[in-house]
Amino acid sequence: MHPGSGRGPRGASPGSEWCPPRSGHLSRRRMLPLPQPIRRLTRMDEALARAQALVDEYAQELDSTLPPGAEIFDAHVHLGQDIDGFSGSYADLMALNERYGISRCFMFCLDEPDRHPAFRAANNRTLAYAERSGGKLIPFVRLDLAEQPIEEATRCLDLGARGIKLHPRAQRFLLNDERLAPIFALAAERRVPILIHGGRGLPPIASELAALVDRYPEAQLIIAHGGIADLPALAERFAGKAGVFFDTSVWSPIDLLSVFHVFSPEQIVYASDFPYGQQPSSLLITLRTARASGLDEEDLRTVLAGNANRIASGEPPLEPKAPKGGETFSQPMAFARIHQYLSMATPLLWTRQPDTVGVIGLALNATYDRDGHTDERERIKELLIAARELWRLIPEVNEEPDQRIISRMTFRLIHLADILAVTPETGAPVQSKRTASKRVAKTKTTTAKLGA
Repeated sequence: MHPGSGRGPRGASPGSEWCPPRSGHLSRRRMLPLPQPIRRLTRMDEALARAQALVDEYAQELDSTLPPGAEIFDAHVHLGQDIDGFSGSYADLMALNERYGISRCFMFCLDEPDRHPAFRAANNRTLAYAERSGGKLIPFVRLDLAEQPIEEATRCLDLGARGIKLHPRAQRFLLNDERLAPIFALAAERRVPILIHGGRGLPPIASELAALVDRYPEAQLIIAHGGIADLPALAERFAGKAGVFFDTSVWSPIDLLSVFHVFSPEQIVYASDFPYGQQPSSLLITLRTARASGLDEEDLRTVLAGNANRIASGEPPLEPKAPKGGETFSQPMAFARIHQYLSMATPLLWTRQPDTVGVIGLALNATYDRDGHTDERERIKELLIAARELWRLIPEVNEEPDQRIISRMTFRLIHLADILAVTPETGAPVQSKRTASKRVAKTKTTTAKLGA
């Protein structure tokens, strides 16, 4: 009997280890209870394995959702170790790119423990990773405005860097900082792009960025995370502006629908934000929201690789056409409820709090709605049951790395469920092992306006 299997001789209790008699002895030896931490570790490993297998099922949807033979260029990945505990390894990224057919990436370091002085050590590692990749990873130099940014940018550009990364939240500067102008001037002179954080944790950024772009038009700009920090003002300033791009690395499908509503495909670049963003959810959220927004095959190719390839090769940007996304967004009522509850779950998971509100239970309850879309509801239910199992393990795990692994996998499951809930009419269904029989029913919907 395998220790801990609970299948010992009659009378052995589950979770006990039965020790066989020594040679020549006919009596049983006493049963020794397994240490409780080992039992918890086994539960965690089994739950994680089930969750990973479930996540892997969704990779197959990409084959039917991607345009045939489409190239994928990831415009936003990190390698290194962040001070927040996240890490991205070269081996993991290259394996992920191989599995999902990602040809090239714009790559830069994280907010590293050895970032002082001037991110020099981390930028050196970025350059080394790029050389090792044989051209698959295109290096960007990360700068700290307080530590010789022009000198470090010049050094790295001379050594082969092909872009500049700025993070105003992490490096604690505002967009009206006078030290930004020389950086934009250098980017314009060298004809290299600047990628700047445009996600959470920022004040309004549109007017200051617009002034820099107007002053240095030769410097192409990629605003990360869809510019959700200041999306209405960014749309007012930059919609239709050739050479200003917005990447798709956001966690909310509603945000990405809004990005497709206000910007044309010629201004959007696919991005994952690895290691924070993971596959297959990163590609699925982009593809499903793009199709829900009316993008055709040519538009998808432009977003997935066309724009980034032009940036990488120094070609002039395409002239933006009209955005394709609609002003309003309709959703079956059950899926609207699911999305609401899963949005409530996200900050709890990010801060590793228990689900004391019971949001997963509420979302699961909504999957029982007899309102059509049976297959999609069953798929969401399967993801949420696995997520609930993992989430319940977090308080039982004492080691911080294990807590991080569990919370991240739980979020991946919930993120996939939310993508399905917001885009139930798009993509080719992945046939769940427990999918119920199809049923036709009249569907109630809820409609929201996607304003800029």
